[in-house]
Amino acid sequence: VHVVESGGGLVQAGGSLRLSCAHSGLTSDDYAIKWIRQAPGKDREGVSCIRQTEGSTYYADSVKGRFTITEETAKNTVYLQMNNLNAEDTAVYYCAAERFQFCDDWDGVVGREDYWGQGTQVIVSS
Repeated sequence: VHVVESGGGLVQAGGSLRLSCAHSGLTSDDYAIKWIRQAPGKDREGVSCIRQTEGSTYYADSVKGRFTITEETAKNTVYLQMNNLNAEDTAVYYCAAERFQFCDDWDGVVGREDYWGQGTQVIVSS
């Protein structure tokens, strides 16, 4: 199984970025794909989740209305469109996969994921 993130970078407050998570070796029907972030000195935080075959998604309260998660199944890629970014969004963003997780049942707690990517850095300058 491979999980690879891309798309991070430096952006000004109010700007946008789109992160990509390309995965291989997973049976998409069985796995939820999550975006998890870790800011300096803070615990990991569940940001968003999608399990398209179940039609379920999850967004942390801190990103609702600003972030959108989508999946392009033909490319085995999940995207996180991040708009109206602010300094509090600065973090390393990880893509992770968890088997048999329903995103609308997820409470945002991190620790049960089966596979992780290496992370991509997002820095929002104010």
